[in-house]
Amino acid sequence: MSFPQRLIDGYNTFAAGSLQREQARYHELAELGQSPEVMVVGCCDSRVSPEVIFDARPGELFVVRNVANIIPPYSPDGQAHGVSAALEFAVGALHIQHIVVLGHAHCGGVKAFTQDSEPLSAGDFIGKWMQLMAPAAEKVGPRNGGEDQVDYLRRMEYANIANSLDNLMTFPQLARLIEKGKVTTHGAYFGVADGDLSVLDKTSGKFSPVKRN
Repeated sequence: MSFPQRLIDGYNTFAAGSLQREQARYHELAELGQSPEVMVVGCCDSRVSPEVIFDARPGELFVVRNVANIIPPYSPDGQAHGVSAALEFAVGALHIQHIVVLGHAHCGGVKAFTQDSEPLSAGDFIGKWMQLMAPAAEKVGPRNGGEDQVDYLRRMEYANIANSLDNLMTFPQLARLIEKGKVTTHGAYFGVADGDLSVLDKTSGKFSPVKRN
């Protein structure tokens, strides 16, 4: 099977457009390396691209994406941990100043967790990964009697973001940097249908919409 034509077409559009406009920047990034100030931990959902949402130029965002934008707790058990390795690199090598956990509406991972459905395969990578949301589910509690599914899922999506932010504090080196004010963490939530962005107010624990210009 040949390479997807859609990707070839997209590359040609990129090469004729933004690559031409950003060529000097790409040369600079190649020679000097990357130095982004912001790391975004987002969902691998195809509808939620951090680079698109934040209109980022090349080299501006250090992005890690996984199912349901989860940051696992610190667990140096000798196994491979992709998200933890990315955090370690972002903090230790890139000296990131901001870490944003970007969740979103209609998250399939959150929905699958709440439905407690059967695993997709015998290996069940997804099922084990989804269990990392258990602390968030405990804080949210069961669905209220008069609450519809959409509102309940939104509360779970919010809580999942907050849980990932809590897990950041379990990383010793990162926790020290956060406490010293050298790294700041943020929660954000993207509405897929309306394109609205909300950010977490850590004092109130509420997500507030970003005012559009």
